[in-house]
Amino acid sequence: MDAGTSAAPAGTSPLEGILVADFSRVLAGPLATMTLADLGARVVKVERPGTGDDTRHWGPPFSATGATYFESVNRNKESVELDLSDPQDLELARELALRADVLVENFKPGGLEKLGLGYESLVEENPGLVYASISGFGSVGGRDLPGYDFIVQALGGLMSITGAPDGEPGAGPMKAGVALVDVLTAKDATIGILAALAERARTGRGHRVEVNLLSSLQGALANQGQAYLGAGVVPGRMGNDHPSIVPYQLLATGDAPLAVAAGNDGQFARLCDAIGSPELASDPRFATNKARVAHRAELVPLLEAGLSTASAEVWQDKLTPLGVPCGRVAGIGEGLDYAESLGLEPTISVHDRSGTFTGRQIRHPITWTPPLPPRTQASPALGADTADVVRWLRA
Repeated sequence: MDAGTSAAPAGTSPLEGILVADFSRVLAGPLATMTLADLGARVVKVERPGTGDDTRHWGPPFSATGATYFESVNRNKESVELDLSDPQDLELARELALRADVLVENFKPGGLEKLGLGYESLVEENPGLVYASISGFGSVGGRDLPGYDFIVQALGGLMSITGAPDGEPGAGPMKAGVALVDVLTAKDATIGILAALAERARTGRGHRVEVNLLSSLQGALANQGQAYLGAGVVPGRMGNDHPSIVPYQLLATGDAPLAVAAGNDGQFARLCDAIGSPELASDPRFATNKARVAHRAELVPLLEAGLSTASAEVWQDKLTPLGVPCGRVAGIGEGLDYAESLGLEPTISVHDRSGTFTGRQIRHPITWTPPLPPRTQASPALGADTADVVRWLRA
């Protein structure tokens, strides 16, 4: 069952009546504005005539309706083609910005200022505007640096703690399997925008919200960042191992790896009992987590010897009821099926303007009670709303 099809009465969309002028492209900005759209905002996406957002052409893969990359972050929006180098189109863009509650942009820092679309220019006529700017490295010393997720993963330290350690097969720094920094930045931007809207509800004035990929990455380093700042520890690559918990890693079984996360002594004892080696839990080398971390190299082969007697799926079915967190390594499709089996409704069906089903997408992960009115419009064709939006702006 798709999200939003519950029999419970639907609530009012929390951002109903909010107009978002979306001057962003690629991933971080569009993901933030799609989140606002999912929550009820009207999002007008400004695109370059003829080509549009870069990601319209990023493929394969392509669905029957376009590049899946573009479609993943642009549902529930209107598309208008405006050439910002053309005075008439620029005036229309300015009128959109002056009517907007929120403006989101990821131009090179200073780029919109040169066009008369900067915050200081707009706020004089639209004091309630929430103006969100997204960059790679901020608007001061890094203003001229191009912001690409992959580069930020490298420069920001994430790749230094991701990947197999030296001496192991495939050793070397590794990026995350998705543009994780862009996604984190999109969420930070959304948080900032929502906070600014809440503040505006009290004061009537908007704010400028600035986020950048590097800061969002470093804000997400969590315990690894604090290990460096608080204890002088320079984290390194540990593959799937955890620097502070053992076993919290992939362990070999009879057929495939099993992710095991025994976060306390009780879970570890139940794991040992299940694999037929209860004595490991009382062994001084392994009796506490601190000891297990110190003796990781000795413990892991002993655990894997016990796990080798059955498949990863069998162990998952046996250990889970015992309260030992574990899971086999699944593909994306299997992960979605698992979420569906748990009643999490991980996907929604999207439809074109005529109401025709065009495919499924990952739904926004927040569940509301009562549920929000479902918003299931597929990503717009380039310029699909130009005529209507221009007519409205000129009215």
